[in-house]
Amino acid sequence: MFELVPALAKKAHVIDLKLCSVLFEDNALYPWVILVPRVANVKNMLGLCMEDRLQLMREIDLCEEVMAENFPHDQTNVAAIGNLCPQLHVHIVCRKKGDPDWPTTVWNNHSEPYKPEDKEANIAKIKRAIMIKQTDPKYMQGMHKPDYSTFE
Repeated sequence: MFELVPALAKKAHVIDLKLCSVLFEDNALYPWVILVPRVANVKNMLGLCMEDRLQLMREIDLCEEVMAENFPHDQTNVAAIGNLCPQLHVHIVCRKKGDPDWPTTVWNNHSEPYKPEDKEANIAKIKRAIMIKQTDPKYMQGMHKPDYSTFE
């Protein structure tokens, strides 16, 4: 049975996609979501079947586009590192040049919680954008097929 590990269970829930739960990182310095595949006892991508790996990539792409389209940034960072948290999860963070940790990592560095009303507003904004974007056929499994007719 799938359960979030305690460190991830503390995060605010945004929305469930086909494979992943999208969680919100409460750090007002960086727009940040975390995708967690709802598959029991998976520590890294090796624990996913190929179909789930591909679905994870679709969902990462969807969420990275949502974050990039909705928050000012110079760079998006996408990372799946699980040395301390023993559950597969993927971070998507919008970074700006000159942010408190630029150009280094945001992990275990500067953090500032959102004001409660700003936190809820950002969660709602991300959820709405994901709901709209996931209707794009390129995110529907098996519906997006490349057009190879232009290749010779």
